[in-house]
Amino acid sequence: MVEIERKFLVLSNGFVAEAFSKKRIVQAYISSNPDRTVRIRIKGDKGYITIKGKGNHSGTTRLEWEREIGLLDAETLLTICESGVIEKVRHEVKVGQHVFEVDIFSGENEGLVMAEIELEDENELFEKPNWLGQEVTNDERYYNAYLSKNPFKNW
Repeated sequence: MVEIERKFLVLSNGFVAEAFSKKRIVQAYISSNPDRTVRIRIKGDKGYITIKGKGNHSGTTRLEWEREIGLLDAETLLTICESGVIEKVRHEVKVGQHVFEVDIFSGENEGLVMAEIELEDENELFEKPNWLGQEVTNDERYYNAYLSKNPFKNW
């Protein structure tokens, strides 16, 4: 139930040709409190509920609990979420021994492209593709819960 993740801005669309998967994601928050977020997500044709705890000092590690729920349940729960919906298309790209999830945001966050990588250990080494830019792991402005309230287009 622990997630170890690093986030990066993306410099170019070079990842698109390398992607082995592409899915549309719509998500919103029942609670966007940074100490404990509760997210409802529709990814492709599946629904999910996710609870995340506050990150550690580096922002890389935090508790994450996620369960698949019915699509109809997810659609219904989205109607009672806080205002601010995140819309994006996620591309999964294998680089070396890891998979990057690269999100192209739309809607209120149009223009933002970020990559995430999940690791087994905070100090784990990984190959960095040439399209990977500045690390923003510990910058709360790039957390989806923050973006739902403070969209990229308003920065």
